[in-house]
Amino acid sequence: MPSVALKLYSVFFKFLLKHRLQNLIQNAIDESSNPYGVTTRPEESVSASNPSFTDGVATKDIHIDPFTALSIRIFLPDSSLSPPEQPDLKPNLRSSGNDDPNSHNHRRSSYAPSNVGAPRNDPRRSSLEGLNLRSDNNVYRGYSPSPQNCRKLPIMLQFHGGGWVSGSNESVANDYFCRRIAKLCDVIVIAVGYRLAPENKYPAAFEDGLKVLNWLAKQSNLSECSKSMGSGARGVGSEFTKAEVQRHIVDTFGASVVEPWLAAHGDPSRCVLLGVSCGANIVDYVARKAVQAGKRLDPVKVVAQVLMYPFFIGNVPTQSEIKLANSYFYDKAMCLLAWKLFLPKEEFSLDHPAANPLISDRGPPLKFMPPTLTVVAEHDWMRDRAIAYSETLRKVNVDAPVLEYKDAVHEFATLDMLLKTPQAQACAEDIAIWVKKYISMRGHEFSY
Repeated sequence: MPSVALKLYSVFFKFLLKHRLQNLIQNAIDESSNPYGVTTRPEESVSASNPSFTDGVATKDIHIDPFTALSIRIFLPDSSLSPPEQPDLKPNLRSSGNDDPNSHNHRRSSYAPSNVGAPRNDPRRSSLEGLNLRSDNNVYRGYSPSPQNCRKLPIMLQFHGGGWVSGSNESVANDYFCRRIAKLCDVIVIAVGYRLAPENKYPAAFEDGLKVLNWLAKQSNLSECSKSMGSGARGVGSEFTKAEVQRHIVDTFGASVVEPWLAAHGDPSRCVLLGVSCGANIVDYVARKAVQAGKRLDPVKVVAQVLMYPFFIGNVPTQSEIKLANSYFYDKAMCLLAWKLFLPKEEFSLDHPAANPLISDRGPPLKFMPPTLTVVAEHDWMRDRAIAYSETLRKVNVDAPVLEYKDAVHEFATLDMLLKTPQAQACAEDIAIWVKKYISMRGHEFSY
C-alpha cells in the first residue's frame, strides 16, 4: 500500500488541483481570443536551461513557432561527445536477484554515458576535453559542436502530463525526468511545451505535437542542405561562406535556422515518442499521423512509442474506473473537469477520439502502429483502458508489452515528490531497456 506520507500529499495535491481547475473554469475564455496560448502556469516551478553538461546533460530552449507559444527544450547527453567509432551500446548489467522478466520489480539493465568514470588517459575522455565551448566577449554560450567526430544519437520527443491545463516542459520535475531518460536511453530528448487549455482547447495540443515532428523533419532536411551548400561554399568565388550557410538557410517557407545540436548529433531515423499522462494521448495521435504521413516525413522515422499511464477515458466505465474512481492524486472527478476544460463544448464526449483509443474509425489500421510500451500503475483508475488498448495492439501483431507497477499511483515515475524513489528509477531503467531494442544500430541486441 502507498505510504502515509504519500496519502497525505495526495490529499494536499487534490485540494490544490481542485482549486486550480475551479479558477480556470471561472476564468475560462474562448480559445479563439488567445491563439498564441500559454505553455506554463505562474505557479509552476521551472528549471532554467543550461547549455553546459550539468549532471551529464546540456539543455537549451527554442521557440519554434512565431505565431504560438509552442516551444521545446533539448536535452543533449554528454555521451554524444564520444567518438562515433566507439558507440556505447552495451549495458552494464545490474540484477535485482529476480530473473523473472515479467516481475514488476525486475531490473533489466542500467546505462551510463561512455565517458563516465573513464580514466584520465582513456580515449573516451578526449571528446570531453576538446569541447568547443563558445565564449565571445567573455560571455559563456555553452556547448557548440564542432563538425568533426560528432556521434549521432536517436531522438526522443517527450510530452509532459498535467491534465491538459498545467505542467510544463521546463518544470523542475520534467527537467529531472528528461535528464534521467536522456542518460539511461542514450538519446537526445526534445521536451515539447505544447499550449495548455482552456486558453487553447482541442486540437491545439495535438497539433503542436505534430508540428514539432514536422519541424524535426524540416531540421533534418535543412541540415543536409547546409552540408551540401557548405561544401560548395569552400570553392573559389563562392557567394556564401561556410559559416553563413550554417547560420542561415533559405527554403520555400522563408528563412530557417539550422539547430546545431540536432544537426551535429541527431539521428531522426531513430525517433521515439514518449508521453506522460495526457502527454501519452498526444503521443498516440502523433504516432498515428506519422504512420499516415509515411515517407513524407523522411528522414524522420518513428520506431517506437512509450505511453506512461495514459489519460484514457470512455463513456462505458471499466472495472478500474469504478473501483478506483477516488484514487490518489488524479481522481476521476478531477479528470472529468480537466476534460471539460480541454474539449470544446460542442465536441465534449468521453468517447472523443482524443479520449478513448478503443473507438472505431480512428485510423490508420492499428497493425501499422509502431511498437508500443505501456506503463500502468496498480492504483490508477485509468489503468484498465490502457491495458485494453495494448491488448488490441497485440491482437494485430504489434509489439505492445505492458509494464505494471505494484503499489504505484498515477504519475509515480514523474511526479515531483516521487521522482527520486527506487520505483521511479526502476521504471526509467525498464523503459530504457525496451527502447534500446528499437534504437540500437546493431540490431535487436537486448532481449526483453
